[in-house]
Amino acid sequence: MSTAIEKNNSKQSSFIPMVIVGGLFFVFGFVTWLNGSLIPFLKIACELNHMEAYLVTMAFYIAYTIMALPVAAVLKRVGYKNGMVYGLLVMAIGAVIFIPAAQARMYSVFLLALFILASGLTMLQTAANPYIVLLGPKETAAVRISIMGLLNKSAGIIAPIVFTAFVLSDISQFDETRLAMLDEVERNAALLDLSSRLVMPYIVMAIMLAILAVMIKFSPLPEPVLEDDKDDSDDKWAILRFPQLIFGALTLFFYIGVEVIAGDTIGLFGQEMGVTNFGQLTSYTMAFMVVAYLTGMAVIPRFISQETALALSGALGIILTILLLTSSVESADVWQNLFSWTGVPEIPNVVLYVALLGFANALVWPAIWPMALDGLGKHTSTGSALLIMGISGGALMPMIYGYLVESSGNSQSAYWIMLPCYLIILWYALHGHKIKSWTK
Repeated sequence: MSTAIEKNNSKQSSFIPMVIVGGLFFVFGFVTWLNGSLIPFLKIACELNHMEAYLVTMAFYIAYTIMALPVAAVLKRVGYKNGMVYGLLVMAIGAVIFIPAAQARMYSVFLLALFILASGLTMLQTAANPYIVLLGPKETAAVRISIMGLLNKSAGIIAPIVFTAFVLSDISQFDETRLAMLDEVERNAALLDLSSRLVMPYIVMAIMLAILAVMIKFSPLPEPVLEDDKDDSDDKWAILRFPQLIFGALTLFFYIGVEVIAGDTIGLFGQEMGVTNFGQLTSYTMAFMVVAYLTGMAVIPRFISQETALALSGALGIILTILLLTSSVESADVWQNLFSWTGVPEIPNVVLYVALLGFANALVWPAIWPMALDGLGKHTSTGSALLIMGISGGALMPMIYGYLVESSGNSQSAYWIMLPCYLIILWYALHGHKIKSWTK
C-alpha cells in the first residue's frame, strides 16, 4: 500500500503519532468494554430480561453500520485529525446524555446515549485504524495494530474494575429476592438510587473526552494522504471490485460478534453460574486478550505470518467453544490447576472458557485489516468504512445469543452460535483473503 505524508511533516518520526493514536485506542477500549459491566447493571436497575439487556450491544454497535459511510464522507472533507477531534466531541455529548437517563431511570434514553457514544467512536475508529496501517510497512501492520489492541484491551481490563468499585459496590442489596420484599414505592426508590450511581462517572467521562478533543486539535499529529486520493465520483461502486475487502468485512462482522459475546455476556453468564464478582468478569476476557496481543507482537512476522495467526485464532475459537458447550457448570478445576497462583478469585470452567476466547479473538482484528485493505490505494478510506460497518456484528450476534437464551432457558448451550463464526474466520485466513478478483 503506497502512502505519503505531507512534505512539511516528512521528517517527523512516526513515534509521536503512534503515542497519540495509542491514547485514543485506550479511550476506545475504556468506553467500549464498560458495556460488559453496564449490561448486568442495567438489567437490575431497569428490570430487564436477557433480550432487553442485550439491546445495550445493539444500540452501541449498530451505530457503526449506520454511521460508517457518512463518517467516511466527513473524513474526506475534514481529514483524519479533525475527524478524531469531532469523534471525541460527539462521544462527550453521548456521555452527557447518560446523566438524565440515570436520573430518570429511562432505558430508552440510555440506549440513545450509547448510540451517540458509539457514533463518535465510529468516527474515531474509521480515522485511527487505517492511520495505523499507513504509518509503516504493510508486513508489520498487524504488529502496529496489535500495539493499539494492547492499549485497547488494557483499558478493557481497567474499565470493569473501575465500574465495579464506583458503581457496583454493595450490589448484593439489589438482588431479586430482596427487591421482591419491597413495595412498589420502595422498590422504585431503591432502583433509582442504583441508577443514579452512573451520574458522576459519566460527568467525569464527558469532561475527559472534551479535554482530549482539545489536546488532539493542537497536537503535532500529521495528516496521512493516500497517493491519488481523489473523489471517485465517476464510479461509486468501485469498492465492490475487491473481494478480499468484501470477505474481510463479512469476517469482521462475525468476529466482532464473537468478541462482543465473549466480553459482554460473560458478566450475566457468570452471575447465573454463581460468580460473586460477576461485574469484573469482562476484565478476565480482556486480560487474556492482552496476553494474546503480547504474544502476537513477539511472533508476528518474525516466526509466523498474519495469515497463520488468523488461522490459529479461528481454530482455537472452535476448540474453546466446543469445550464451553460440553463442560460441567460445576467444576472449576481448570482454574485451580492453571491460574490459582494469580490469587484472582476462581471461576467455573465454563465461564473460564468464555474468558479464554479473548485469547482466540485478540489477533483477528489486527490480521484482517491489512489483509483486507491490501491493494486498495485511493479506495482505502472507503474500504476502511466498509470494514468498520462489520462492527455491526457486535449489535446482532449478542441479540441472537440473548434470543437463544430466552427461548431455551440455557445460557451455556446458546453459545453454539459462535461455532459458525469461527469457521468463517478460519476460512478467510486459509482462502478468503487470497481472492483478489471476482472473475477467477
